[in-house]
Amino acid sequence: MKTRIISSAVGISLAVILIALHETFVFNIAIGAVSAVAIAEIFKAAKHIKYTVPALMCCAYAFIDAVIPVFHKHGWLTFFTSRFYFGALVLAMCVYYLKNHETFKYKSLFFMLGVAILIPYSFGTLIYMAMTEGSLGVYMIVITLCAAWLADSGAYFAGTFFGKTKLCPDISPNKTVEGLVGGVIANGVFMLIVTLIFDLATDTFAPRYVVVFFAGMAAALVGLIGDLTASEIKRQVGIKDYGNVMPGHGGIMDRFDSVLLVAPFMYYLFIQGALIKL
Repeated sequence: MKTRIISSAVGISLAVILIALHETFVFNIAIGAVSAVAIAEIFKAAKHIKYTVPALMCCAYAFIDAVIPVFHKHGWLTFFTSRFYFGALVLAMCVYYLKNHETFKYKSLFFMLGVAILIPYSFGTLIYMAMTEGSLGVYMIVITLCAAWLADSGAYFAGTFFGKTKLCPDISPNKTVEGLVGGVIANGVFMLIVTLIFDLATDTFAPRYVVVFFAGMAAALVGLIGDLTASEIKRQVGIKDYGNVMPGHGGIMDRFDSVLLVAPFMYYLFIQGALIKL
């Protein structure tokens, strides 16, 4: 428990610093590193890390995809669009496949490409949020991370005191239906509280509180799907954690599994003006 608390404190401190620097290249580098490590963890879990060259190419693509927007923001390297370097990745992967087709099968090719697309796409939505200047950008990132992580707290306490009915014992034996209901409602309330704090502290945006509440509940369900999916993958490959980047908590994928689905969900709501009057 002590290790988990210390690790959490360090993680929260780093998150606060990165959010404060969300308008700088530091945020992009951090997201790029997180994306690359998450990809490496999945490849390791699926026993694909042995394909060193394509694994490095996929990780490099994730990092580049996160950092290139810094240059585009200043009008630099505009020739190197996402379509360009993604096309380069696909081409390079195909060349590797043709050269090593006897040991590197097509299933591995498409699996690695799929992971290389999904992870940067999901984490990339945080970068798009960060590109929004001022307190609104901070709010978008904070509320998204809260939507992904705070539901677990509500579910934990609701499950501890009221949990009786197992939700999906084969995948995650500790989760209960009562915990799920508590987590969903709590997430909506948490979202309202965080939004109210930002609303009182700034005057730059006008939240739609009713929508925020229901979005929080929906995000809890979306995050649960991401959590359970990551857990089922671990069960199928026979591992407890994806890594040990955060001692006591596991790897990047163990902490960000719900963020992978919640971040695109929240970003879509933001760009549609559902949560905030634009």
